[in-house]
Amino acid sequence: MKKKLQLLAVAATLLLSFNAKADTIKNSQLNLNNPDVRKCLLEASETDGWKLASVYLNDDNKIVMIFDKDNDTKVYTSKEELSL
Repeated sequence: MKKKLQLLAVAATLLLSFNAKADTIKNSQLNLNNPDVRKCLLEASETDGWKLASVYLNDDNKIVMIFDKDNDTKVYTSKEELSL
């Protein structure tokens, strides 16, 4: 009986964790290689209450910017590779 209750508790916890998943908005139409575009994106996002969580280059050599606000996430990926 104890094992069944533990299993039920684990299943309920997993179910709740999947339902609490944040909304993710993805946008890859911006030219994040342009510093003016990045600056405008940062300013506009901060004005709307979004916080910059991470900036990095992905495996395709594209800039990725991640913003968080409450339980929502916005992911912006540059449309072109960064040329070094």
